[in-house]
Order: sequence, then structure tokens, then C-alpha cells
Amino acid sequence: MKKIIYVFIVVAFILFMVNSAFAISAHLRTEEAKESDVKGVFTVILYGARDINDIETVAILDFEGDQYTLEPYVPSFDYKVKKGLSEKAALDEAHKFISYHNAFYRSQLSKIVDDKGNTIGYELRPLYMPFVFGRSDVLEVDYWLKDGKVKVTIKLHPSVERALPERTIVSFLKP
Repeated sequence: MKKIIYVFIVVAFILFMVNSAFAISAHLRTEEAKESDVKGVFTVILYGARDINDIETVAILDFEGDQYTLEPYVPSFDYKVKKGLSEKAALDEAHKFISYHNAFYRSQLSKIVDDKGNTIGYELRPLYMPFVFGRSDVLEVDYWLKDGKVKVTIKLHPSVERALPERTIVSFLKP
């Protein structure tokens, strides 16, 4: 009887591990890009800039008509979407959106690359004067495939998060 229970537990554990392995999503990477690389028609996702002090801000350019749909992993009221923009209009809109903060220094353009090396979109993020927040790049942005869509998680770097006392109070009050 003990052997049967032992075998059952081992089989259940193996099935759990196999199921977990298939549930893991594929993470995508970003690489440096130039504005001259940006070609096509885009849906622009504008995340953040909810108030004058919101530094958790990024613009994502999603190619229209490809197999990927980029989607922030946040409530829909936290971002705006503009569709059908040319590369020039998309970049202009993105630059305007991310550069509003008084500590803005310059922007950083990256291409979002799938596991086969194909560019599936672009990210434009603000870099801030380093003495204001302790670093220029305050964001951690992660792209991963889930259910046929590219999910995007956006958060502040932990050292920056800890240095902003008003954010700590707000996160403490959240349920």
C-alpha cells in the first residue's frame, strides 16, 4: 500500500512539473535601435503620465498587421492607444508623451525582438537627469508571450520606488 501511495505522489509531482513547464511564458528581449530603423504603420500605446510627477511612463510602438499584439498587463485606464500612425507620427507622438517631466534628459529607443530575432515593435522610454532619481533609467519593462499576445509589465526600478515616499504611502494603502 505504501508503494502505491509513493508511486501516486511521484506521478502527481511529475505531472505538476510538466504542466508548469508548458505554462511558462516566453520572455522577449529588447535591443538598441535608431529612429531610422522605425518603418511601417503603428499602434502607439502610451502608458503613464497620469500626473505631473509620474515618471513611470513609456511609449510602445506596435506594428499593425503582424502576428503580435502588444498589450500592457495593467488596467485599460492606465494607458491610451492611438492606431494607424505612420512611423513619423508614431515617433512624434511618443516623444511628446514621454518628455513632459521636468527631469527629462533624453529618450532611449529600443526594438522589441521575438525568439526568432524578428522586430515586433519598438519601445521609447524617458531617461531622466541621474541626480534627480539616482539613475537615468528608472523603469523595468518586461515583454512576454502569453495566450498568443505579448504582455508588457512596466514598473519602477526598486531603488527608485523606495526613494519616492509618496509612492510608498500609496502602495501601502492599496488593498
